[in-house]
Amino acid sequence: MIESLPRREREVFEILCRMESGTASGVRAALSDPLSDSAVRTMLTRLEAKGLVTRADGLFKPVQSTEAVAQGALRRMVDTFFAGSAANAATALLGMGQRLTPDEAAALEKAIDEALEGKAGARK
Repeated sequence: MIESLPRREREVFEILCRMESGTASGVRAALSDPLSDSAVRTMLTRLEAKGLVTRADGLFKPVQSTEAVAQGALRRMVDTFFAGSAANAATALLGMGQRLTPDEAAALEKAIDEALEGKAGARK
């Protein structure tokens, strides 16, 4: 559903996901091209009506966890731009030129090992 949102609503939603929760003014301050306070509130209310955002005590937050939203967005990106290949997507990310920290490299090695073990177990 997120990909069908208008550009500005998607931007507001993505900012709210990064913040994990926030006020309309906090979201407004994080926009790349700020809107009026009432426009941000209107978009947050629309997102709430669509079931993507909840509101309590003046704070807005995504209904789904940020991790769940990120996984869905990443799955769509991999399917769209990398023909469904996580390996091609990972190779592209690694080719962006940023150095990995030792912790990041270890986490990637562990994820690769777990993926290989899972696939080997599925073939048996």
